[in-house]
Amino acid sequence: MTKRKFAFDGICNSFFGFSAILWLGVFVPYSSSAQTDSVKKANELKEVSIRTIKLSKRQLSSSPLQILSGKDLERLNSLSVADAIRFFSGVQLKDYGGIGGLKTINVRSMGTNHTAVFYDGVQLGNAQNGQVDLGKFSLDNIEEIELYNGQKSTIFQSARGFASGSSLYLNAKQPDFENGQTDHLKASIKGGSFGLINPSVLWQHKINDAISASFNAEYKNANGRYKFRYTNGVYDSTFVRKNADIETMRVEAGLNGKLPDSSAWTAKVYFYKDHQGLPGAIVNSVYDFSQRLWNENFFAQTTYKKEAGRYNLMVAAKFANDYSRYLNPDYVKETELLNNVYKQRELYLSVANRYKINSFWDVVLSGDYQRNTLDANLDRFPYPTRNTFLTALATQIHFERIDIQANLLNTYVNDKVEQYYSAGNKHMLSPTVMVSWQPFNQKEFRIRSFYKNIFRMPTFNDLYYTQIGNTFLKPEYTKQYDLGLTYIRAFEGKLLQQVSVQTDAYYNTVKDKIVAVPGANLFRWSMQNIGLVEIKGLDVNIQTAWKITNDLLLNTGLTYTYQQALDVTDVKLNYRNQIPYIPLNSGSFLLGADWKNFAMNYSYIYTSERYDQSANNAKNYVPAWYTHDIAFHYTNTINKQCFRLSAEVNNLLNQYYDVITNFPMPGRSYRFTLAYSY
Repeated sequence: MTKRKFAFDGICNSFFGFSAILWLGVFVPYSSSAQTDSVKKANELKEVSIRTIKLSKRQLSSSPLQILSGKDLERLNSLSVADAIRFFSGVQLKDYGGIGGLKTINVRSMGTNHTAVFYDGVQLGNAQNGQVDLGKFSLDNIEEIELYNGQKSTIFQSARGFASGSSLYLNAKQPDFENGQTDHLKASIKGGSFGLINPSVLWQHKINDAISASFNAEYKNANGRYKFRYTNGVYDSTFVRKNADIETMRVEAGLNGKLPDSSAWTAKVYFYKDHQGLPGAIVNSVYDFSQRLWNENFFAQTTYKKEAGRYNLMVAAKFANDYSRYLNPDYVKETELLNNVYKQRELYLSVANRYKINSFWDVVLSGDYQRNTLDANLDRFPYPTRNTFLTALATQIHFERIDIQANLLNTYVNDKVEQYYSAGNKHMLSPTVMVSWQPFNQKEFRIRSFYKNIFRMPTFNDLYYTQIGNTFLKPEYTKQYDLGLTYIRAFEGKLLQQVSVQTDAYYNTVKDKIVAVPGANLFRWSMQNIGLVEIKGLDVNIQTAWKITNDLLLNTGLTYTYQQALDVTDVKLNYRNQIPYIPLNSGSFLLGADWKNFAMNYSYIYTSERYDQSANNAKNYVPAWYTHDIAFHYTNTINKQCFRLSAEVNNLLNQYYDVITNFPMPGRSYRFTLAYSY
């Protein structure tokens, strides 16, 4: 049993009963001033303006930046953040299938743990395995998704923002009231294949001129039963995926405020709970599984920003408590079923200071402290505690045509355990330099480049998992080199309204890669530093906007990625083989059309052949896959209230494929959405 006591244990036991009551409350009549047609038109114009600003933000960024926001997110056939980021270049999404399957992001072949995920500016942590399941995050309350290679292209950020190989920022919808408005309400319900039922509600309220509040809740239930095709090398058969059911509930509440001195503050509370089956890998003609998983995630965070002349201050604090339980009825040890319980706690504090020396020179000093603990009911578990201290000194010199940023990150990590052996202390310095340059008088064209030296610490599982962990592990060290260009231009009164081109060539190395290797027998594995990976790649991202007629607008998006990620470890057997699950070629195409009250979106995703093991041979070959998705939307205003109806078809051609070997993906599926807002 675990030694530490958690006051959070058992919270929200009436979780699923509450969800039904909550959804009934959505349809209770609510009296408030509805949005007028003139306000709606103003908001539509505002969306166009926001799109232009975001394109400029991409252009000026010293590090490669990809954004999905506003209408672009609404168009996609996406139920979660994981579905949306498939359309970014340079990204591999590890998807184990179904609505509840684990979904993690791998950027430029460096590995999942090298990508930090931030929610409203504060990192989502997982000290246990370093992975954030993006399938848990619905798009219902997300206004914008940003992916930065290297790091966010601003020096005024937390020290944690400098401490990863790439960064994914999830920005929630913020209250914005105009023309005397005091309330915004949006309610929607999604339903479709695999027994999906997914209601949600978002309410924003203006308390006074200085404070506003928001509340968002979502419930999701699906049986996960979808058809898939399996072959034993002789016969092809069609089966139904079992034990892939999921039931989830998410609740968020936030406050946003301004003080008399113009400083701003935010506070957010987040709770997520799920219960799901784990369908497992289809191996040796085994199709039925009984493993179950329970998760509870809670965090509370707050931020404060202050500007006083040349000085800026930004403070953030967070407390997180995570619980997970894994049950395997098929594994019995000493008359007891395998029933593992893990409990994580995190405390995070951050202070960032910026001083503007003059009109073109800024300096920043940021400091973060993070404390992580992990408890588990495993035999011989050490109960680790990790204290992390981060300090970043950054500077930026910016002129009209050139921008130079540099920072030095100091990391000190101290691990302690209650029993057995700890990994001890680690101290490292990590530099980064980024440049953005406008070589010609035309502002539409810019060149950018960056160099970043960073690492990732071994996770608690890497170090301390019973009989597998290795306390002598070194961090994974990465070096990143990037050279790219951006070209963005708008055309007034033309058929082609706007074109945006981004392309980047990059070279990465990952040293002391942490991998699991078998020991004396296949039942006893251990974690070791044995890898060296060399990555060469090219990312291309092209977007266009067309005005065919006054009523007919078209948008297109094309991405392409080439990645040669070779294992150059000094082992002759697999030397210079492509590392597992990294395709040489991948890409996507998006086509969106708007005509009066109607909208259509078509998307295509392609991933070339890969290998699921280090040896690139026929036995480990994974064939290429592609999918076509299409969606239709209808929006109308009736009695000054907005209704939106959507119909989506995913995997239009009903292709059977695996993203991860032996974890089949769903075939053709349907989803319908009815949304109401005022």
